[in-house]
Amino acid sequence: MFDFDTPVDRHGTWCTQWDYVADRFGSADLLPFTISDMDFATAPCILTALQARLQHGVLGYSRWQHEDFLGAIRHWMQTRFHYHCDTAQVVYGPSVIYMVGQLIQIWSNPHDGIVTHTPCYDAFYKVVEGNERKLVTCPLTKQGNDWQCDMSVLEALLSQPQNKILLLCSPQNPTGKVWTRQELEHIADLCQRHDVKVISDEIHMDMLWDDQQHIPWGAVAKNEWALLTSASKSFNIPALTGAYGFISDKASRDQYLFHLKNRDGLSSPAILAIIAHIAAYREGHVWLDSLRPYLQANLAYVAQRLNQAFPELNWAVPQATYLAWIDLRPLAIEDQLLQKVLIEQEKVAIMPGYTYGEEGRGFIRLNVGCPRVKVEAGVTALIQAISKLKQDTCTTGTVNKTTDK
Repeated sequence: MFDFDTPVDRHGTWCTQWDYVADRFGSADLLPFTISDMDFATAPCILTALQARLQHGVLGYSRWQHEDFLGAIRHWMQTRFHYHCDTAQVVYGPSVIYMVGQLIQIWSNPHDGIVTHTPCYDAFYKVVEGNERKLVTCPLTKQGNDWQCDMSVLEALLSQPQNKILLLCSPQNPTGKVWTRQELEHIADLCQRHDVKVISDEIHMDMLWDDQQHIPWGAVAKNEWALLTSASKSFNIPALTGAYGFISDKASRDQYLFHLKNRDGLSSPAILAIIAHIAAYREGHVWLDSLRPYLQANLAYVAQRLNQAFPELNWAVPQATYLAWIDLRPLAIEDQLLQKVLIEQEKVAIMPGYTYGEEGRGFIRLNVGCPRVKVEAGVTALIQAISKLKQDTCTTGTVNKTTDK
């Protein structure tokens, strides 16, 4: 019903991924597989709703505390995740990361510790450090093609009195890990035991594959918590801005809304974002349910091509997200050398794993939220770059070892 194969030219649209790729990679003529937006036009039902509002012609101040918006959220949470949420707990914000930053300020003091699993979304480092807190890392360990959290290590960190918040990413970015109910319940017990509040970033909640199930944090929580998310990833509308969340404690909600309105002057939401969320959650399921298998097939294509070229990788499709988190450590390829070849010779931009912390060294993150023809070009470039480095290694007799930390 929907065309995901035909490329859309995003050049000249002030697009971060395409028009500003040189900011991070130093060259403008690169094919980008970088930040996590998609190269697809958003769902037609959203575009129709936006066009109707534009045709109305008035774009004045607006509100989000109404049943049209809250009811759409309730409907989505119930139908997609069987989560009967309390919309009295809902708050609005311009972005998930903005909301994370506000809750860090409300629930902790400067120099307190914020625990998170690593490798992690690079904005976590920035928002924690930007608020003068300390990011305390709990490394995930790769076991086969799965990612595991050592709960004893996590408890040791949560038990330290200076660590006030667990910043959870569910599903986890960049690994694509889906937390099981058993894992989440264990984490909830630990946070209750050590009086640690939880901020759960669930922005990738709609992008799970096969029989994986997303469990909203509110379904397992036992003490103060916030669940933050948005339709922006799932429906490719981040440029509209707009996110929402659930904050369990009324006093914390009131304080958050005071920050939003009285301190930061954000009392009126972006009306097009509100309209887009309502349309997405009321009518967008057909489009999303057509897109998801396309994205999963893109990931399967990456696995087939990479494993055919380099069987020792044995790379498997992640449990969630359209971000291929690829472990290249079995190939003993040095990160910086690979980036140099990818950029200068293959003319592609693929996120180096060290962007997401020390535990990401030896990995790359390839965004497959795009038409298949682009994925094919990116995987071909990656295979060629690796092959060149392996050939150079054989020719010179040297070994380029990835730092394994």
